[in-house]
Amino acid sequence: MQVVRCHRRSSSNDVVVSTLPLYRSAPPLEVRLEDFELFAMDRLRVLKGISDGLSRGKKPEEIAKLAMDHWKANMRYPQATEDVNKDNISHFVLRLVYCRTEELRKWFLSMETALFRYRFHSESSEAQRALMSEFNLPYKAVSNAEFESVKDKLVQVARSMGQTLLPADAIFYKVPFEEVSELVAGRRVFIHKGHAYVAMNQVVSLVVTQFRSNLSKALILTNRKWTSTIREQEKDRLTPIVEALCTSYLGPDYSQPKEFAEISIKDIDQIAKTSFPLCMRHLFEKVREDHHLKHGGRMQLGLFLKGVGLKVDDALAFWKAEFAQKVGAERFDKEYAYNIRHNYGREGKRTDYTPYSCQKVILSTPGVGDHHGCPYRHFSEENLRAALARMGVGSRIVEDVIDKARNRHYQLACTLTFEAVHGSSCDAGINHPNQYFIESQKILQSKNGSMAQ
Repeated sequence: MQVVRCHRRSSSNDVVVSTLPLYRSAPPLEVRLEDFELFAMDRLRVLKGISDGLSRGKKPEEIAKLAMDHWKANMRYPQATEDVNKDNISHFVLRLVYCRTEELRKWFLSMETALFRYRFHSESSEAQRALMSEFNLPYKAVSNAEFESVKDKLVQVARSMGQTLLPADAIFYKVPFEEVSELVAGRRVFIHKGHAYVAMNQVVSLVVTQFRSNLSKALILTNRKWTSTIREQEKDRLTPIVEALCTSYLGPDYSQPKEFAEISIKDIDQIAKTSFPLCMRHLFEKVREDHHLKHGGRMQLGLFLKGVGLKVDDALAFWKAEFAQKVGAERFDKEYAYNIRHNYGREGKRTDYTPYSCQKVILSTPGVGDHHGCPYRHFSEENLRAALARMGVGSRIVEDVIDKARNRHYQLACTLTFEAVHGSSCDAGINHPNQYFIESQKILQSKNGSMAQ
C-alpha cells in the first residue's frame, strides 16, 4: 500500500506530499481486532462532530474548524505512516458498518464527503492540483487567450463575492455547468455556452463531486459483499462489532447514576413529567396506561430507570405492580422478573448493562404494538405535535421541532424540546436520554434547591 502520495512540481525538484487518501481499495494490512474497533470509533467521533455541527446550523467556517479540531484530537499518530494507516483502516471499517441500509449509507456518504471537503481545503494548492490529477478529471486549464476573452466577466463574479482583483497567477477550468451545481446555485461562477469557469480555489467542488460519486458506488458494492459473504464468514468475529458500531455511544457512561444517586417509586410519576425525555416519558405513560410493554420497551425504559437511580428492588416492585394488573403476580415472577434482575447484573453473566444512547434508540425498529424507539423519528407529525403540547412546548417551538424531525435531525429536535421545557439553552445538545434527565435535574435543582420533582 502506498501510504503517502508524492508528485513533483514542474518548476523544481521539490516534492509535493499529500496524505489525503482517495480510498480506492482497502489497505492490505494486518489489523488487531482491538484496533479494528478503536480506529473506527475514533473516526466516528470526527464524523459525529461534523453531523452535530451541521444539525445545529453552524456556519461553514465553524464546521470546518470543528472538523479539523476533531481530526487532530482523534486521528493523529506520532508517526505519519501510522497516521495514514489509521485513516485508511478506519474509513474501510466504517464502510462495512454503514453500507448495510440506505439510511446508514446516506449519513456516512454525507459526513465522509464533508470531511473530505474540509481536509482538501487544508491542503496546499500544489497538493490540491496533485489530488485533482489523481481523479483523472477530464478538465484542462483555460488557455491564456480564452482567459483574456472572458476576464472582465470573471472579474465581475469575483467582485460579487467580495474580491477586488483576480490573482495574477489565477487558473481557471472550464467544466459542464451541471457538474458544479452548488457553485452555480451560489452564483460563484461565470457560465458561457453551457460551461462554468471554475477558479482553482473553487476546484474543491469538482473533486468532492467525484469523491462522493466514487464512494456512493463503493458503498453499494460493499453492501453486496457484506450480505453475500462477509457477514456469514465473520459471524463470530467481526460481524458483532460491525453491527454494533453504528449505534455506539461515544459520550459519558450512564450505566450507574452519578449526580443523582437514587430515585424512589413514590416520586417517579412526578419526576417522569419534569425530567424524562419524550422517548422515556412515552414508555412510562404506556406502562401506566396498559400495564404492559413488549421486550423492546421494557429494555429501553428499564435500563434508563436503572441509570437514573432506581434500585433493583424498587424496579422489581415498580414493574410487578404494573404487570400484575394484566398478567398476574405469579406469571410476572415466572416470566419477567429474571430479565429485570439480569439488567442489573444480578443474573446470568452478571453484566452491568448500559442504558441506551440516543443513537441506539433512533436506530431501533419498533413493530406493531411496540412503543420503544425515538418519537421524533417514529411518531406521525400529528402524534408528535400532541405529545409536545402535553409537555408544555409552545406552538412556535413545536413547528421548529417538527421541522428538525422532518429533516432527520432527531437529536436536535430533542434538544429544542429540552430548551423549551426548561427555559434554558443546551449548547452540548442531547446525545443520551440519561443526559437529558441529569441536565433537567440540574436546572430544576438550581431553581428549587433540592432534587426537583
